[in-house]
Amino acid sequence: MLIVVAAFAIGAILALVLRGDLGRLVSGFGQSGGRALVGGPFTLTDHTGKRVSETDFAGRYMLVYFGFTYCPDACPAGLQLIGETMERLGAKARQVVPIFITVDPERDTVEQMSAYVANFHPQLVGLTGTLEEITDAARAYRVYFAKVEDDSSGDGYSVDHTSIIYLMDRTGAYVTHFRHGMTSEEMAKRILQHVS
Repeated sequence: MLIVVAAFAIGAILALVLRGDLGRLVSGFGQSGGRALVGGPFTLTDHTGKRVSETDFAGRYMLVYFGFTYCPDACPAGLQLIGETMERLGAKARQVVPIFITVDPERDTVEQMSAYVANFHPQLVGLTGTLEEITDAARAYRVYFAKVEDDSSGDGYSVDHTSIIYLMDRTGAYVTHFRHGMTSEEMAKRILQHVS
């Protein structure tokens, strides 16, 4: 039995060597934790028509939420939560920039985003772009989205998407995330544990 196990282990290591993955395997030994692979570079257009990237927000914490303006319930609720949380942060809110990235660039033009974000908080930044740009940003944040048929919509479709609010640090690295159902008081308290 021991010979079979040893042969299996040697075979697995040889397969990793042949695939070029041995370095990744070895680099994982001895690690008890690490940073979540959430976030990364993006280049999009804000709700004023200005081209921006993640570097434009460097030095501030980011609250990042993906959604779309035609969303009937989850997105308005998420953005309402963000707006209320920003108010609860008081003076510390200057260190946080809330960002809403559309997953429906076909309908969410600069003009649409501008009118929409104004409903939630004066600091809220709406970002749109080409489908390729949005897909790249969503991939960086591990966000799923897909167009689905919806006869109740005037355009005949809706968009399924991940509904998580991410807190990123001053360098754009993942800190934590928030789900729907929590209160703005709870969310502000958790953010203030990181914002100095």
